[in-house]
Amino acid sequence: MTTIESIQFEADLLMLKGRAILRLPEEATAKLPSRGQVAVHGTINGHELRTVLEPDGYGGHWMQVDSVLQKVLGISAGDKATLELAVTKEWPEPEVPEDFAQALSMAPQRVREKWNDITPMARWEWIRWVNETRNPDTRAVRIEKTVSKLNGEHRRPCCFNLAACTDPVLSKSGKLMDAAPVIPG
Repeated sequence: MTTIESIQFEADLLMLKGRAILRLPEEATAKLPSRGQVAVHGTINGHELRTVLEPDGYGGHWMQVDSVLQKVLGISAGDKATLELAVTKEWPEPEVPEDFAQALSMAPQRVREKWNDITPMARWEWIRWVNETRNPDTRAVRIEKTVSKLNGEHRRPCCFNLAACTDPVLSKSGKLMDAAPVIPG
């Protein structure tokens, strides 16, 4: 596995729109090679982790901590997590949304072959571009355009701010909304 300098830090588990996230401290995110998505591996509270850090639109990064991982780690909102991460060039496979996967399965053979041939990083970018919108009509158009572009010469989406926060639930105007720590009472 190709790695770059290990980054060690603590971060509070925050709640934002009902989802638990960890925002990297400024000094940790400054050590990353990109303001966009970054694939990492390492540990969180001593448990192995392999994920992609998301950009927050402010030059920083964050990651979601789903309920399964929270349970494994024994943490909840307001708790601190200790992370040791290293950047890797080996990206995990992204989860392809159902509507996008269906469109790819019905696309011409050339599109399916190209989808399988492009890097996992490029697949993450296409999925981020499709997922960026809340509007179902815009999403459908983006899926259609993705298939069309993959049927042509494109291997990655163009004209797309890779450093923006693209989670439509957690962002506004390409920036991660404020997440508040939960103060134990």
